[in-house]
Amino acid sequence: MLKSGLLRWLLLALVVIVADQVSKQMVLSALTFHQVVPVFPGFNIVLTYNEGAAFSFLAAAGGWQRHFFTLLALAVSAAIVWTLRKHHAERRLAFALSLILGGAIGNVIDRISYGHVVDFLDVYWNTAHWPAFNVADSAICVGAVLMVLDGLLKPKTADQPG
Repeated sequence: MLKSGLLRWLLLALVVIVADQVSKQMVLSALTFHQVVPVFPGFNIVLTYNEGAAFSFLAAAGGWQRHFFTLLALAVSAAIVWTLRKHHAERRLAFALSLILGGAIGNVIDRISYGHVVDFLDVYWNTAHWPAFNVADSAICVGAVLMVLDGLLKPKTADQPG
């Protein structure tokens, strides 16, 4: 049986997964590939696909990367669940891990379903565009920043240096 503290964090990860998948389905049903919908200066909605990892890393690697990144994300997800079991009472850390877990699983669903990740958030300045991303990517990034902050804000114990 799941501990109630762990269940809360797994439910948060599920919320991220659902938000990610619902937003992707909305974009997939409303736009054609590479169609751009201006929202306001500096931000568009655009349907694009990423066969690689962050910033399209290894996107043109020939297909093996789909399986590699899927397995990597599943391994990381398992490690996150194990860590959440041990540290579910540490709210900042558990919140961060839940966001990362939800984002990782959201993108795994895409890789398994489509062979690529659906991206649609396009941030730009003048003619310079940040690589398109999605809700899952956003959750992973926010979770990573929160993990760093958690590490910086944790009180030092007697056995830790400096």
